Amino acid sequence: MKFALIKERKNPPDRRVVFSPQALEKLKIDFPEAELVVESSDIRVFKDEEYSDLGFTISENVTDADVMLGVKEVPISALIPNKSYFFFSHTIKKQPYNRDLLRAILDKNITMYDHETIVNEKNNRLIGFGYYAGVVGAYNGFRAYGLKYGSFNLPKAETLKDRDALNAELDKITVPKMKIVLTGSGKVGTGVKEILDHLKIKEVSVDDYLNNEFDEAVYVQIDVLDYNTRKDGQDLGKYDFYNNAEDYKSNFMRFAKVSDVFVAGHFFGDGAPYLFTREDAKSPDFNIKLVADVSCDIDGPVACTIKPSTIADPIYGYDPITEQETDYKNDNAIVVMAVDNLPCELPNNASRGFGFMFLKSVIPAFFNGDKDGVLERAKMTENGKLTERFTYLQDYVDGKE
Repeated sequence: MKFALIKERKNPPDRRVVFSPQALEKLKIDFPEAELVVESSDIRVFKDEEYSDLGFTISENVTDADVMLGVKEVPISALIPNKSYFFFSHTIKKQPYNRDLLRAILDKNITMYDHETIVNEKNNRLIGFGYYAGVVGAYNGFRAYGLKYGSFNLPKAETLKDRDALNAELDKITVPKMKIVLTGSGKVGTGVKEILDHLKIKEVSVDDYLNNEFDEAVYVQIDVLDYNTRKDGQDLGKYDFYNNAEDYKSNFMRFAKVSDVFVAGHFFGDGAPYLFTREDAKSPDFNIKLVADVSCDIDGPVACTIKPSTIADPIYGYDPITEQETDYKNDNAIVVMAVDNLPCELPNNASRGFGFMFLKSVIPAFFNGDKDGVLERAKMTENGKLTERFTYLQDYVDGKE
């Protein structure tokens, strides 16, 4: 079995990689039967020489490899027929802009494994960049706050070498009195929480947050049943919400009335209520002044997220009255940070963390007969067809959706 670390070819360039040089070295030690090659890249966060210094072959041509390991979508013209590929295809939610990519994968007889489809038997994702999305998203949120109110001036995360440098910049600021609400308790929420805790912002209970005033910055981390309630008033637990989201309505406004900053780190499932609507944002009771939307679902559950922002231009304003984009420094603007590729801003740390998860959860399956079914569950396409688990995409491929 020969694995290739492929060059990222999508624009804007992404400097991340599945394996750092050290992670690739550990793979070779743990699985000496694995053959490994690194496609030469001038944009990768780790230089070619860092791999070759550890004895790995650097090549401009990796067509002899069996399994191609990438991060972002591979351009259709660069797809090599009859290979196995791992990358984020952004097709599993029927994204219209990548329909032709999935068609090409099928036409070229590629066996496709999307990083998002790598799950355990309980359907929980095993790998991802969510943690670093949370870290950078929280940092960017404070940077946006500083720019809006002149409180402090943090440099862009992309200009910093690594997480240690990011923490060092945070150590230079003093967070003023404010109330911060954080949704989500998964990998994204964990990353956000680490930043809030690093800044020594006090965590408080839901009751205290909703009912008390504080002389310092505080935050609350809330789960789905804190901001959703059954329409019939029953309390049937969060698994009922997951299974019957249409029976719920949002009561997030009770947090919006008392919050200055909202960090959105939740997963938004199909059929779930929007956290707040455009009409909610018009209310004189709506107090949120800044939204750091790490989840970044466009024109959806967070009404002011009307478009993704970019690393180059990460902040925009939302005018709740006109429902249009405006200068974020305008007095009536809700400041929005909605960068949709946040981990790209810390490519070194993000790649190292991702590689650790991939080495632990995916690579063994190639050498143990996939005894835990990781590859079987993740496989989207095989022999020019969608696998049974992903037949729901057939109408998407056929252009009927």
